[in-house]
Amino acid sequence: MVSVDKLLKKKVIGKDGYILGDVEGLEANTSNWQITHLRVKLSDLAAKEMGFKKRLRTSTVFVPVSYISAIGDIVTLNRSAPDLRSSRDITECK
Repeated sequence: MVSVDKLLKKKVIGKDGYILGDVEGLEANTSNWQITHLRVKLSDLAAKEMGFKKRLRTSTVFVPVSYISAIGDIVTLNRSAPDLRSSRDITECK
């Protein structure tokens, strides 16, 4: 099990080394207390390439936890850059 404190600020990268951004928070389903999404503050390049407009300097998106393949010094996703850019499961935090 990984503590929330240890996840915050970790880099999030795709399986091909694509830097998506940094973990900013988590979203949970309060009916069963399961974490459903990571809140990821996108890097400038990822925000531009994924078509998310910057709001107050940064864009933040929800990434499903099912996309996580490993957590260590970084959070590694099981999707490549093209998969991440075309995913309908990644949504903007408003």
